[in-house]
This record gives sequence, structure tokens and C-alpha cells, in this order.
Amino acid sequence: MALTGMDIYKLLPKKNCKECGFPTCLAFAMKLAQGGVEAEKCPYMSEDAKTRLSEATAPPMRTVKFGAGDRCYSLGGETVLFRHEKTFVNRTRFAVAFSDTMSDEEIQSKIEHMNTVDYIRISEEMYVEIAAVECKSGNKDTFLSLIKRVKDGCKKAVPMIITSDPEIAKAAVEECKELGPILFGANEQNYEAMVNLAKQYNLLLGVTAPDQEKLYELVQKIQNLGYRELLLSTESTSLKQVFDDVVNIRRTALVSQDRTFGYPTVVFANKLAKEKMMQLAIATLFVEKYGSVIVLDDIDYSLALPLFALRQNIYTDPQRPMKVEQGLYKIGSADENAPLLVTVDFALTYFIVSGEVERSKVPAWVLIPDAGGYSVLTAWAAGKLSGKTIAKAVKDFTVEEKLKTREIIIPGKVAVLKADIEDELPGWKVVVGPEEAALLPKFLRDYTDKKVS
Repeated sequence: MALTGMDIYKLLPKKNCKECGFPTCLAFAMKLAQGGVEAEKCPYMSEDAKTRLSEATAPPMRTVKFGAGDRCYSLGGETVLFRHEKTFVNRTRFAVAFSDTMSDEEIQSKIEHMNTVDYIRISEEMYVEIAAVECKSGNKDTFLSLIKRVKDGCKKAVPMIITSDPEIAKAAVEECKELGPILFGANEQNYEAMVNLAKQYNLLLGVTAPDQEKLYELVQKIQNLGYRELLLSTESTSLKQVFDDVVNIRRTALVSQDRTFGYPTVVFANKLAKEKMMQLAIATLFVEKYGSVIVLDDIDYSLALPLFALRQNIYTDPQRPMKVEQGLYKIGSADENAPLLVTVDFALTYFIVSGEVERSKVPAWVLIPDAGGYSVLTAWAAGKLSGKTIAKAVKDFTVEEKLKTREIIIPGKVAVLKADIEDELPGWKVVVGPEEAALLPKFLRDYTDKKVS
């Protein structure tokens, strides 16, 4: 049973030292009970109390990790069934499937596709994090050759070794152990050997069984061996059953508070459908419904753009606005004489404005000041978008050194800022743009035509 704030308070040293960032031990205890802070923040708590509190306040779904260095990722750690209740914590990771029975051309094509899909969206780098490498041939040398090729070809991907043969698994782990691979393939027949191997190399272990009941029993056996870094999957082959399995695993952990199923899950979308767009549809379903790792046959931009955008939206804290990075953005082939517009750092506003500027075919610059991640009117009303913040952005991003223009186009809805900005930026002229972004293309074309004439 979860501890209350008063239960936790009784375990604290009651020094009220404030070193944890809270004014009193009671305030710290209340926040700890809500899961908003970690027990380790208290510098004077005994190790015994920390251990008890860490276990009692840990989320019902365990947070597990794989990878190494800059490519270390977390899965699980979720506390709610629905995003609107609070937030989802550790985002879904995507994998592309390889097997040692594929042709050289097919393997090379997948490697090139994985390397091609790599871009930044709202300050987040989007790429495939996992290469799911399966041993189908039963030949250790052939499998090791594939792992080496994928490891060398996909520098950003962490291997997921898929085999149920402990001997082949050990050799495969040796081949890529420095990357912190996932070891997938523990089942009723081999789980003891696979657990020993996972323990030896401190790996995330993928566990699979024919159905939910057998998976539950297998996880209990593995937990009795003292290993809890697990990733779960059933061997179901129908979409309906896989959906039922994944949802029930999550509900068992979070609603029934049964930690036997308190682990993230992997979904092999590539085995549920062969057609690319159907795989995309299945993957979108499990991004929303609890797939922590989703394996696809291949990746290209027609799959990546909707999947990564959906993931970013689902795994963004709804209590915090999505922001783009502040800066000076070049749109099209803008030169030093191109028009300069200013808008806010709220992601939705930025993408609408930049999209309309692109649609106008007029190369331009867009200046993004620190507006708190709010929309234009909200930022202005909150004092986040003002003459001072815009002038600060002009200076911070050295606009006067990069551009010859001394005119700045502001959103029509904050026309009242015109005099304020001109006071803060001597020598600059403020042009009031349209109130709606949809009117920007015509405005920019008229603006540049007027300049030329």
C-alpha cells in the first residue's frame, strides 16, 4: 500500500534544513507522497529509510534502461493509464527489424533508411533508436556477421538481440556489449540461462510467453531469481489479442498495483501486418496504448513523420506548453535584405507562421524571443512579449550584424507594442503585420513589391 505524507514524515529526520528545496520536512513528505520528488533529495535521511521510501514510492511500473553513454534510454516508469490524468513519462522507442536470413541488398537498404531518417522537430532529434536483430538461421557466425554489420552501419541505434539460444545470445552480446543492447528471447525453456546472461552484462531482458497467464508465471519465476530489468511480450499473432495483452499488462500494474506485470512492453508491428501503411496504423495505436518499444519492418519519412510527431505530442507534459527554441530562423533563401518577422516560441504558433511564410514563396527571417511558450496574445497579456523581450532577442541573436534590414514585422494582434519596440530599438521601424497568419502570404508579397518599387 502506498505511504501517505504523514507516514513518510515519520521517517524523516525533521531538521527542516530546507536543503531539499522545500521549506519544511512536512512539505517535502507531502510532495514525496505525490511522487513529485525523490527520497534521495533529503541529505540527512538514513539509508534504511531511503530504501524503504524508494520502494514504497516507486511507480508501479518499473523504469528500466538500455543503451550506453549518449544513447542510453529509459522505458516504463508510468503512473497513469490515461495521459490527461497526469502525463506519460518515458516515450515509445522505435525499432527496425533485421534478420540473418535477409539478402545483403535488403540489409543495406534498411541501414540506409535508418540513417536517412534523422531530423529535428521542436528541439527533439528524431531517429530510430533500436535495430532489432533476429537470429532465424540458427547459425552463430551468420548472426554475428549481421550484428557487426548493423552495429557499424547504424551508429545511433542500440541493438536488440533476438534469439532464444543462450549460446548464440552470449556470443551476440559479446559482439556489441559496449552499446548496452537489449537481450530478447527469455522463455519457459531458457529463462535461467538468459537471466544469468542478463545479470552478467547488466542487460534489459526481453521475456516472452504464449499468453498473458504463462507470461505472468514466467515473470514470477524470473523475479524469484532476483532479476527485474525486464521487457514483456506475448507470442500472440492477432492484432486484437496483442492489444488485449498490452492493455491488460498495463492495467494489472497500474490499477491492480500488481508489480509482477509492472514492466514495459514491446510490440512487433512487423509481425502483425506486412503492408507498410497497416504497420503505420498499428504503430500509431500502440504509441497511444502502451507500446514501449515498437518494431517495424523498415522506416522512411512517410512512416517517420506521422509516428514521431504523434509520439512527441503524446509524450509531452500537457501541463507545459510545447516550445520551439528561441533564435533567428531562416526560411527559404533569405538573404541579409529579406523581411524580418517576429512571433512567439509557442510551437503551434511558430509552425503556423513559418508554414504561411513558406507558402508565400517570399524568403524571410523569423525571430523567436523568449515568450514563455505562450501564444501571441497570452504572451503579451502575461508580459512575456514586450518591447524589451523583442529588443533582447534582437541583441542576443545578433540580428543587426546578420541583417541589413532595420524593419521588423510584428503580429497585428499586438500592434500596441509598436511604440514600445521602437523605443527599445532606436533606428528600427516597426511594421504591423496582419492579425491572422493566413493573411501573411499576401502581406509579404505586397510588402516586398512595395520595397522593390
